[in-house]
Amino acid sequence: MFLTELCEALELPRPDPASDDTRSNDYVFERGVKRRESEGLAATLRIDLYKRGSFILEAKQSRAAQRDDQPRLFSDADAVSTAASEGRWDVLMRNARRQAEDYVFRLPADHPAPPFIIVCDVGYVFEVYADFSGSGRAYSHFPDRKGFRIRLDDLREAEVVDRLKAIWTDPQSLDPTRESARVTRQIAERLAAVSRRLERSHPPEDVAHFLMRCIFTMFAEDVDLLPKGKFTELLTDCLDGPDSFAPLLEELWRKMDAPAHADRFYSLFKTYLRHFNGGLFHDPRAFAMTREEIGELLAASKHDWRYVEPAIFGTLVEQALDPSERRKLGAHYTPRSYVERLVEVTVMEPLRTDWNAALVKAADAKERGDEVAESELDPRRKQLLKEAAREAAAGVVREFHQALCSTRVLDPACGTGNFLYVSLELMKRLEGEVLEALAELGQPEGFGRQVDPHQFLGIELNVRAAAIAELVLWIGYLQQHYRNSREHPAEPILKAFGNIEQKDAVLTWDGYPELQFEMRDGQAVQAFPNARRPEWPEAEFIVGNPPFLGKGAAKRGPLGHAYVEALFAAQPDVNEAADFVLYWWDRAAEFLNRKNASLRRFGTGRPPTPMAGLTI
Repeated sequence: MFLTELCEALELPRPDPASDDTRSNDYVFERGVKRRESEGLAATLRIDLYKRGSFILEAKQSRAAQRDDQPRLFSDADAVSTAASEGRWDVLMRNARRQAEDYVFRLPADHPAPPFIIVCDVGYVFEVYADFSGSGRAYSHFPDRKGFRIRLDDLREAEVVDRLKAIWTDPQSLDPTRESARVTRQIAERLAAVSRRLERSHPPEDVAHFLMRCIFTMFAEDVDLLPKGKFTELLTDCLDGPDSFAPLLEELWRKMDAPAHADRFYSLFKTYLRHFNGGLFHDPRAFAMTREEIGELLAASKHDWRYVEPAIFGTLVEQALDPSERRKLGAHYTPRSYVERLVEVTVMEPLRTDWNAALVKAADAKERGDEVAESELDPRRKQLLKEAAREAAAGVVREFHQALCSTRVLDPACGTGNFLYVSLELMKRLEGEVLEALAELGQPEGFGRQVDPHQFLGIELNVRAAAIAELVLWIGYLQQHYRNSREHPAEPILKAFGNIEQKDAVLTWDGYPELQFEMRDGQAVQAFPNARRPEWPEAEFIVGNPPFLGKGAAKRGPLGHAYVEALFAAQPDVNEAADFVLYWWDRAAEFLNRKNASLRRFGTGRPPTPMAGLTI
């Protein structure tokens, strides 16, 4: 009755009652799904409310006393109530979510995994989770940790009502990557044009660094790390006086790079700036630009950079590469959907398995402690025992969080960091669930150890791409930070981790990276003395899409005869007829097979053809 009234209030069609013919049960209450044969039970399971291609809704009814004490917002001062911290309500909702996620894999084979799961405490609150990947394995807070809970009072807000209606009527319209992809393409086209013009008179690496400083400044303005709207005003004013552009920008960047004890007052903004540092603004050089070029930056700055996909950097580099350079590098900046599919199965699947095991262990620790507490007659001692049970459970969750914050992901052909960025985003989402579990156990939220860019390691040969990848990680990290928290991160905002190495990932030699030569038949020819495999940093996961250049002799054209011969000599275990990508695959397999290896799993892409798939 409650859900029927909700549909009427939202002006949505009423669900139908389930019928015996499940082929027509696409929007119904009590939708039947079959148990697996291995379960040894014949009884049909029932989804409380199901809409094909939209959502699974699982409804529970907690006791009023438990609901009334629930936190209104996770970041309120009294963030966790007695009822929540005693674990009654949160366990109820967590179990309901797990039940809904289980139903996803019991749906008929021709029913796609719905993009949404809704958990409802009848008459009080909805919790919304989304997975737009289509896998049904990656549901997380929607739209983020700050807004995934919808109380009945929230239905007074038009934005919340529109979001719920869209879940019913057009769920894919809520996929945040759709709008960000459109905006990303528009911005990339503009900035690539600026990049090409600047490279006519400046080195490509210098241009890449300059544009990255511009882009981060735009992002910093939109998340209030810089005064709101001030950088856009600076660009607007410079349209009428282009000569002032470079001096004003260089002064701004010098202040952003200033150390903690220095004077960071920027007169144009009439305020002190935050401590950024991190090396990005260590070279504050700005190029003189025409009115038209400043106008392109201004148009880019007017977008909301909180939601711009950092894949823009890959698009920017790809558009700036000339065709011969792109062929040589095998450069292919992989679409987000492909990247996410590979990261999910390579990195997130084992991490979620670990998290589910930690939840079971934490629940067991709390349940055992509560049983002991219930047998205690002294009220004060009973309370102390319950607090000890919560602390024991929280200890298990914190232990998992520490492991998550120590997990390293390596992409040894990282380009502009797309695979690393998606890995960071998905691990930050998982961290949001961990922090929410700690909040439910009464643990205060602070700025202790977090999943951050230092865990995401890259090797990249292209100078421009390597220069960009680290910034991609920082912007991705800050985007996710603000989706989990209302507070700014600790200063300095940026840190120079040096986690992206600019080098060849499959071949090194004495004197690298300088080219070496030797005399043969009176001619100087390129040589690779003591050719060998370079070192890779240790990691728990390796993921990426190394370059495909073709088999056998196809490698010699873009790489050169001497390089290919040195590659064969350095890695004799790889068949000489194999594609270039197999040198990455073979090295990752070697790491995986080492005794006491830290590497748990690796995944590489295959060529972008109709037969494209995954290698795990």
